[in-house]
Amino acid sequence: MGRERTRAILALEDGTVFEGISFGAAVTQSGEICFNTSMTGYQEILTDPSYRGQMVTMTCPLIGNYGVSEVDAESSAVHVRGLVIEELCDIPSNWRSQQSLHDYLVEANVPGIEGIDTRALTKRLRVAGSMRATLCTDGSLDGDGAVAAAKNADPMAGSDFVKEVTTPDSYQWDPESKLSREWTLVNPTNGEKLEELDGQMYRPLIDPKYRIVAYDFGIKHNILRSLRQKGFEVEVVNSRTPASEVLARNPDGVFLSNGPGDPAALDYIHGEVKQIIDKKPVFGICLGHQVLAHAFGGSTFKLKFGHRGGNHPVKDLRSGKIAITSQNHGFAADGDALPSHIEVTHINLNDDTVEGMRHRDYPVFSVQYHPEAAPGPNDASYFFEEFANLIDQSR
Repeated sequence: MGRERTRAILALEDGTVFEGISFGAAVTQSGEICFNTSMTGYQEILTDPSYRGQMVTMTCPLIGNYGVSEVDAESSAVHVRGLVIEELCDIPSNWRSQQSLHDYLVEANVPGIEGIDTRALTKRLRVAGSMRATLCTDGSLDGDGAVAAAKNADPMAGSDFVKEVTTPDSYQWDPESKLSREWTLVNPTNGEKLEELDGQMYRPLIDPKYRIVAYDFGIKHNILRSLRQKGFEVEVVNSRTPASEVLARNPDGVFLSNGPGDPAALDYIHGEVKQIIDKKPVFGICLGHQVLAHAFGGSTFKLKFGHRGGNHPVKDLRSGKIAITSQNHGFAADGDALPSHIEVTHINLNDDTVEGMRHRDYPVFSVQYHPEAAPGPNDASYFFEEFANLIDQSR
């Protein structure tokens, strides 16, 4: 309530123009447009660094109904260039909410558009593939001008957005063991020992057992929280950190994080990771998985419209088990280009793309999806324990 409802334009590079109502910041932004099928978790999506350079369309028709909470952010900033939805809830209703989605995007200087047919937009992206788009909420462009701006936007292929989101300086994650505690509801009947902070209850953390270095390509907070909950003490380093510096720290293992952009454009990272895979246990997630594919001597390719949502079925080829997974990526490892010493361990049941792999000789493995969820199911959270077991076995 109280926000000014002004006309907004969303234009695709193929000439398609959608008209709707603006919310968030009054600005014009361009970038690749994609869609996410998650029904909840819009704040985690907005703050996921993997969306750098992109606009996100939420296929769920009502967004913003539970507001925004500081503790749900997956990084320190909003990274999407625009948010496209069918209907915005102006009056959030949740006891954890601290502000509305509209106010949150105003503060972040990110535009949003509501009132368009997101089903039609999503179908167009599925049929034609990902496209560049321009979202104008400040009245500076008409439809033709917005289409022209979309056509002039930088393509996602060949882009390096990692340099924009990686940490400038190395740091220790959660040295006081407070940020990673698992929030929970109180159940007085089970006798569980809990810790209280600002009226919220948390499960206490176990003592660190492993010391690892995490390359920050755009790492999500919930990955760091999940690692700490499984007993990892994590030092986070910049994406350009030489392998020699990482190995000089003599960690128990090395983690390769998620991140944005085209993995093929990160040759300066491929070479450093290649120097680590025969010396330390390595675990990669999402972009980290794709970087490993290049370090192994393989390649990646751009998907037609990407995998983004919390309902992607993945099959473990070793056990035959199927997990419903959280995903956010527009590129994939080329299974046909992987060398013989790399085993494909998981595939996507929708399109048979590579979702997991491991080295046959070294303790190195990766998954394309997000075992830490945020948002999404927790079917794959066991991978953090698998990393711990791999370190134990290699000691």
